[in-house]
Amino acid sequence: MQMQVIPSPIMDSKIRNQKITKSPGQNKSEEYLAKLCDKTFLSLWSYPNLYRAKGKELSDLLVVFGNSILIFSDKTCEYPTTDNPELNWSRWFRRAVAKSAKQLWRAEQWIKQHPDRVFLDKECSQGFPFDIDTTKARVHLILVARGVAEACRDFFGSGSGSLMIRNDVKGVDKHSAPFVIGDIDPAKTFVHVLDDTTLDILMGALNTVSDFTSYLSKKEVLLRSGKNIFSTGEEDLLPYYMTKMKGEEHDFDFPEDSDGIGILEGEWERFCENPQRKAQLKEDRISYFWDVLIEQFNMHALSGTQYMVSAGGIKDSEKVMRFFASESRFKRRLLAKAILGLIEKTPENICGRRFSIPLDEDGPYYVFVAFPRKKEHTEKEYRAFRGEYLKVCCMVVRSVYPKAHDIIGFATEAGKSTEGRSEDAMYFDGRHWNDEMHKEAKELQEKLGILVEPTYYKVHDTEFPDVPDKQVSKVGRNKKCPCGSGIKYKKCHGMNS
Repeated sequence: MQMQVIPSPIMDSKIRNQKITKSPGQNKSEEYLAKLCDKTFLSLWSYPNLYRAKGKELSDLLVVFGNSILIFSDKTCEYPTTDNPELNWSRWFRRAVAKSAKQLWRAEQWIKQHPDRVFLDKECSQGFPFDIDTTKARVHLILVARGVAEACRDFFGSGSGSLMIRNDVKGVDKHSAPFVIGDIDPAKTFVHVLDDTTLDILMGALNTVSDFTSYLSKKEVLLRSGKNIFSTGEEDLLPYYMTKMKGEEHDFDFPEDSDGIGILEGEWERFCENPQRKAQLKEDRISYFWDVLIEQFNMHALSGTQYMVSAGGIKDSEKVMRFFASESRFKRRLLAKAILGLIEKTPENICGRRFSIPLDEDGPYYVFVAFPRKKEHTEKEYRAFRGEYLKVCCMVVRSVYPKAHDIIGFATEAGKSTEGRSEDAMYFDGRHWNDEMHKEAKELQEKLGILVEPTYYKVHDTEFPDVPDKQVSKVGRNKKCPCGSGIKYKKCHGMNS
C-alpha cells in the first residue's frame, strides 16, 4: 500500500510509519460497539476507550472524521423489577440515560477545551493520532442504553422493544412516562439515545459516516423544530428519512403546515419488505468493494506497514482515505462499479484509465488507473513508475478541469489476476497550481494521450431501483403506499394507476 499527498516531499516509510494501538473495548458490550463502529465508520476513524489523564476515561468510543466528531457512551443497566412501573423507569432512566448524558457533555467540553490531550491508553503514552480541530467541528452525542428492550415489550405486550420518541418531553425531570425519550436538555448539545433494538438497525441501515452523520443532523433539526414529533421508535422514524429527498439529500420532508407528526409502529418492517428496498440492498452489494479497499489501506496505516507514505505519515494517509470514506453508500456503489469495470476490461499489457467527474463542482475528482507490470522491472521500479503515472494523470485532470481542487488517484495492476495485486492512493491538491505546472501537464497530456479526446458516459442509476410490477403486491388505494412515505397509495405511487 502506498499513500501520497501531492504536492509534498516523499519520505521513506521506515521513518514515518508508526503503529497505532487501539483498545478493543473493556467489556463485551463495548467490544460489540467497537466492531459496529469499525464497520460503519471504518477502523482509521473509530477509537474505543479514550482517556484524558492517567486512569481517567474520556469516552467509551470516539470518532473523529474531518469536521465530524462523534462521542459514544455505552451503558448496560439491569432494568428494575418492582411492582411500580413508573419507579422502575425512573431508576433505569437516571442510571442508564441521565448519568450517561452528563458524561457525554463533559467529554464534549474536554475535547473542545483540550483537543491535544486525548489519549488512546490509560497510561496516556499514546496521543490521538490526528489533529482534532474543534473550531469548525459538528459534535454528535450518541448514548447507547442497553437493558430495556425486554421490559419495554412486557410493558406494552408486544412490539420491537425500542424506546418511543416524543420531542415535547424536555429535560431530565420530564422523562416520567415509561419508555419515552425526548430532549434530555434543550440547552445543550442534542443527545441521541439508542437502545438494544435501534443500535443495530440504525448503524446497519446508515453504514457510512456521511449517511450516519447526515441522519443525526437532520433528526436533531426535526426534533428541535417546534413541531410535535411522536414515533413509536427510532426504527420507525428512519424510513421517513431514507425515502424522502430535499434537493440531492435525504431529509424528513414532512408537510410544513402541519403542527405535529405521528409515526406508528411497523414502518420499519414495511420498509424492509418493500421490493425497491430489497432491490437497493442487492444493488449495494458491489459497493462494499469500496469499503474493503479503504480498510486495506487503513490496516496498513494503523499497523505501520505501508509501502511508502508522504512526509506527514499517518496524518497524510488519513487525509487521502477520508475522501474515499466520505462517500455515501449510493456513491460507493457507482465508484466500485467504475473501478471493477476498469479492472475487468483492461488487459494486463495495456494501461487503462477512468475518470469520475462530480456533478457538484466542489466534489472530488477521481482518477482510476490500471497500470501494466513488466517482468524486467523490480517491485520498487514498478511502484515508482506507477506512482509517477498516477501523479501525471491527476495533473492533467487539474489542467483540463480548472475547478478540480480535490483530485483523488487510485492505481492497481492491469489484468484480471488477483495474484500479487497492490494498490496506490494519492491526493492532489489542485489549489496549489501555477503556470509552470499547467505547461508541464499540457505537454504530458499530449505525449501520453491522457484526456486528449475523452469519451464521456453519463451513469444512470437510482438509489432505489425500479422493480417489475409483478414484484409489487396490489395495494388498496386508501392504504399506505408500500414505498414507506406514509402517504395513501392513491396520493403517492398510485396517482397514475
